Amino acid sequence: MKCAEHPEIDTDLCCGKCERPVCPKCMVRTPVGIRCRECANLKRLPTYEVAASRYIIALIVGLGIAVAAGFLWALIVKASSFILFTLLISAAIGYAIGEAISRVTNRKRGIGLQVIGCFCVVVCFAVFYLVVQYLFLSLFSLYMLAGLAIAIAVVIARLR
Repeated sequence: MKCAEHPEIDTDLCCGKCERPVCPKCMVRTPVGIRCRECANLKRLPTYEVAASRYIIALIVGLGIAVAAGFLWALIVKASSFILFTLLISAAIGYAIGEAISRVTNRKRGIGLQVIGCFCVVVCFAVFYLVVQYLFLSLFSLYMLAGLAIAIAVVIARLR
């Protein structure tokens, strides 16, 4: 018997639904047995199907939270200069941006939303740094880079 998709390949496998011969390249394992690709009816999970309009909404909301959090963070740091506090605030900002993007997209997930979340975190850090420089403080350090890495990791984990 020859595969329906690859006539050059001999096979003894058949689709459990339509009885079409399938080779190991074409077969799809399902809980009810081997199927051809048409009968397996492969679809993406709805959690990962995000409309273009949701990406735009996620970007707008994420940027709004990023700018607000950047200003607020600069004011908090001006009042308190505890270095480990920076790392905690970074994680909180990453979580807040990730959670906001998740909520406005109806709890959708995916790489596109992770990229938007990372971009918003970078914008938040840029706003923070610009405001801090305006206040004539010099706070750029390895702790800031570690905080940026923590915030990005939290956003990615939240939207994965």
